[in-house]
Amino acid sequence: MSARRRFLLYSRAGCTLCEEMLAELLTIPGASACPIEIVDIDCDAAARSRYGYKIPVLLFEGELVCHGRLDRDEVFKALAAVR
Repeated sequence: MSARRRFLLYSRAGCTLCEEMLAELLTIPGASACPIEIVDIDCDAAARSRYGYKIPVLLFEGELVCHGRLDRDEVFKALAAVR
């Protein structure tokens, strides 16, 4: 997998759902091999405007994968699409 391929997780400090999504993502084979950038949505006005209270929001290669709860099937689809 290319080093440029990465997940982007929009999160918020103290967000239990965000912590759960990250922990679950790290258990998925293949996903843990990709860098995961975690961005505080409150520090990104454009993301806050776009996603509001839908956090956590997970993107892969700039495409929305899921929000709220981790959707393992969507993570697998995203990873398979770039192979």
